[in-house]
Amino acid sequence: MPDAAATRPALLLHTVALTAVAMVAFAANSLLCRLALQHGGIDSASFGSIRLASGAITLALVVRFRTQPSAPRRTDWLSAVMLFAYVAFFSFAYLSLSAGTGALILFGAVQLTMLGAGLGGGERFGALAWFGFVLAAAGLVYLVSPGVAAPPLLGAVLMAVAGVAWGVYSLRGRGVTDPLAATARNFLCAVPMAFALSLVFVTRAHADARGIALAVVSGALTSGLGYVVWYAALGRLSAMRAATVQLSVPLLAAFGGVLFLSEAITPRLAAASVAILGGIALVLAQKSRTARR
Repeated sequence: MPDAAATRPALLLHTVALTAVAMVAFAANSLLCRLALQHGGIDSASFGSIRLASGAITLALVVRFRTQPSAPRRTDWLSAVMLFAYVAFFSFAYLSLSAGTGALILFGAVQLTMLGAGLGGGERFGALAWFGFVLAAAGLVYLVSPGVAAPPLLGAVLMAVAGVAWGVYSLRGRGVTDPLAATARNFLCAVPMAFALSLVFVTRAHADARGIALAVVSGALTSGLGYVVWYAALGRLSAMRAATVQLSVPLLAAFGGVLFLSEAITPRLAAASVAILGGIALVLAQKSRTARR
């Protein structure tokens, strides 16, 4: 029998590694989408369709060949619609947004949606949490408010809608007994919706080999396998730690945009990042202290 004290550091290192890989994968989704659309290598609807189809195939294979049997369950069609909405609005938003700005708006909208749902469900916020919530909301408003350095309004609105959709999708995933199988079903059900959207925009459809490859990588690796890795890490993370660690995603996307897409980190983006991420961190810190009492 291995000594529990001896295996604890190894488990901690494994969890850290899984979490780091998952966060990089989530940030990479923004970079891959922006990279594919930046020079017109593929249209947004086709990118979303290929991403969802690739993710569905990858997740179906993972579920098929894993050792744990999947319990039969009805498909959650609202979750599938929210997943489709997230991917669709995300893809169209990145026609005009930089990787870092898009990730920050997306992440801010996701967290504010989930925190707002908590408030609506009767969750109580202390003074510090309320300050953080207002600070994060103000940071998001400041980021998209009119001005020379403001991101395009349409792109910002589209990404905010994507964030709300992903927030609702995440909320509906709470308590799911087999999140991997549920996600695989949701991806599969979202694919026909994405194909229908592609038909609506068929006159704008175009794709070169590079654009298709980036969409496949986004779907199969950074979405499909990225979610598998994240689920493995979630089993060893508290809810607060899982929420807090995701604060790194917009920052990773912003610096990735600088390195790989030659994007600039503007003063407005930097200030909004501090307000949004700092405000959410305050809320999570307050909730974490409350949970330990």
